[in-house]
Amino acid sequence: MEKFRDLPYNRPDAGQLKKNLSARLGQFRNAKTPEEADEAFVGFQRAFENWQTLSTIAAIRNTMNMKDGFYDGEMKYFNRENPKLMLNMKKAIKAVLESPFRSHLEKKYGVQMFRKFETQMKLVKLSTVLPSIREGNLCTEYSKTAASCSVEFMGEKCNFYGLLRHMQSTDRAERKAAFREWAKLYEGVSARLDDQYDRLLKIRRTIAKRLGFSNYTDYVYPARGRFDYDAGKIAVFRDAVRIFITPVCEKMYREQADRLGLQRLEWYDEDLCFPDGNAIPVGTPAELTEKARLMYEKMSPETGEFFNFMTENGLLDLVTRENKHLGGYMTFLPDYRAPFIFSNFNGTSADVDVLTHEAGHAFEGYYASRRLPLLQLTGSTSEINEIHSMAMEFFAYPYMESFFGEKAGRYRYSHFTDAFKTIPYLVCVDEFQHRVFEDPGLTAEGRRKIWREIEKKYMPWRSYDGNAFLESGGFWMQKQHIFLYPFYYIDYAMAQLDAFALYRMQTEGENAWERYLNLCGMGGMYGYFETLSRAGLPNPLEPENVKALSEFVQAHAEKLKDPTGERA
Repeated sequence: MEKFRDLPYNRPDAGQLKKNLSARLGQFRNAKTPEEADEAFVGFQRAFENWQTLSTIAAIRNTMNMKDGFYDGEMKYFNRENPKLMLNMKKAIKAVLESPFRSHLEKKYGVQMFRKFETQMKLVKLSTVLPSIREGNLCTEYSKTAASCSVEFMGEKCNFYGLLRHMQSTDRAERKAAFREWAKLYEGVSARLDDQYDRLLKIRRTIAKRLGFSNYTDYVYPARGRFDYDAGKIAVFRDAVRIFITPVCEKMYREQADRLGLQRLEWYDEDLCFPDGNAIPVGTPAELTEKARLMYEKMSPETGEFFNFMTENGLLDLVTRENKHLGGYMTFLPDYRAPFIFSNFNGTSADVDVLTHEAGHAFEGYYASRRLPLLQLTGSTSEINEIHSMAMEFFAYPYMESFFGEKAGRYRYSHFTDAFKTIPYLVCVDEFQHRVFEDPGLTAEGRRKIWREIEKKYMPWRSYDGNAFLESGGFWMQKQHIFLYPFYYIDYAMAQLDAFALYRMQTEGENAWERYLNLCGMGGMYGYFETLSRAGLPNPLEPENVKALSEFVQAHAEKLKDPTGERA
């Protein structure tokens, strides 16, 4: 393939695609044998791949520069046409579900795909097209608002990610000053974000109601492919986190405060693990990428092939810049069987986290897409997909000297404990969304009150040094998933525990890498519980597994101390 920057882009014709899909559908309905039905079924899927490829190219280039007028317009086009195309897809799905050759297709492509098809039949209606268009455009509006925020700080123009880097400074005055600017940025746009979120809530409730659901939560669980568990199971999981994980995190934070010589950690202290500074990767973004390439060549033949493909084809955009979308992600270009990694390097250890986390997602996409019988089977549900990424972070541990030199041990300790300490925050975001959607009359002030209440339950150590906006509950606004990907966040907590499980296997001499390859190779062939079972991984929704993994993390964190008792 050509390098990503040179890939051609022309707006695809939605009308022509609909004609093509209709022709494929006719071919499927007229099939006389299982083989003919299979050929038409695959043809229908592939007819949609070019549209998906071009829409993904537009989306990536839009996030590269949120002020690029051309790709902003293209995103509005796709936001408008995609919901309409779902109606065409619904016709095809109905034909597949009613086909006399359904059993043949299920045997080849798996029952899970047909569970998704049956759900999609319930989730796509003409009456939801316009609300879905408005939702897409509003998400783009939110992204532009967040991406436009910046401030001059210590002689440089910083967005939110740039300020977070300063909150890892060994100078507490600098951390506090960066924190104040960070909070001020969010408070400054809070009225706009509240308005955008109010409108998103209204639209999402409308979609759920028009589809016959009593509330949005009942809609979003099947929409996210959560077939094996419900909100009740997640509530039990959150409680297990509070019982088994929160107390261990409190202990870890008390130890951190002692190391830093502080009586109490404020939020701007939480990211500083060591008084003389965190481990910082050595090298420019290009040099770090080259180190990653060499790491993946050593890790396995599969990962070496994968990462060379990524670098040779320019499939990474890692450096933060003005008007670039916040955060990081991995996406996939179907026509090229090519993953793409997007991030915002900020000169901290998080840059290496990206080269392992997002590369875990990308590796799975690259690996599975070349082994499964249908491209649409490549990705699983997010609770599984996040295991791919989080486990890769642990598999990279033996190579951290390349990135951090003599401070590699420090990185491993801080990364390991931070991965664990993040779990209570993850469940905060989940409970917040459940609570918000339970009460249609909730005001912006009410949302902040609920957020602070939830924080105190799962993160009793959290303090914002008297900042009125954050102490009143404004911190929820910094999580873009709440705006863009509703209810997608508890998945990280569930996956993190299974990533710890794989790491435990590795430390105990089991062949964790083979289990990982098996997991990646399954893609989305199976449901959540069956995928875990086939991969030999524990079910994190069982409280006893949360307890056991919490005990492992606590014990292993102690092993990461050096003989003098100092952190490695």
